[in-house]
Amino acid sequence: MQKTLETTKKRSTTTRKLRSDALRNRERILEVAKGVFTRQGANASLEEIAKQAGVGVGTLYRHFPTRDELIEGVYRNEVEKIAAAAARFTETMSPIEALRAWMLLLVDYIAAKHIIAPALNTIAGGPSRLHEGSRAMIQSAIDGLVKRAKRSGDLRRNLDAYDLLRALIGVSHVGSGSDWQQSARRLVDILIAGSRPLK
Repeated sequence: MQKTLETTKKRSTTTRKLRSDALRNRERILEVAKGVFTRQGANASLEEIAKQAGVGVGTLYRHFPTRDELIEGVYRNEVEKIAAAAARFTETMSPIEALRAWMLLLVDYIAAKHIIAPALNTIAGGPSRLHEGSRAMIQSAIDGLVKRAKRSGDLRRNLDAYDLLRALIGVSHVGSGSDWQQSARRLVDILIAGSRPLK
């Protein structure tokens, strides 16, 4: 009986370890793939991505059976990170600081998406189906941050969170010059200042 319990415990520990190893492999593949797609585009070598991630090609294909699924995985992973950051900033920063930090992160995200846009466009049907889910997650994140900053008195009551979002996304479409990201980061402070309550 004791031997059976020990065997079961060993199997359970091994299963947990395999699951955590598989999760780490997946996260590493996504991180490496983001960098490789950014530098080389959608047709980058999947074998090279696997090599840089320190996994076998078979492991990569187990997680992402096709190139499109890997590209989608990179995109969704970035959206999930920025959405989760809102909660993290809320726990550790004042309302206005949390909003500013998140908006700056959004600028960096938009910059990364600019770079991987050609990769996204290779997915059958284009990137629109990906954007549907991401839009809701990002909207929800900024809504929560803005509501919190309104309650604290840091922002005007009539401010619409979507206006801030639209301004940042809009500036990203104005041009793709090398300085647009710096300009967008400056715009964050302008938007925050302009959203303060009128005295």
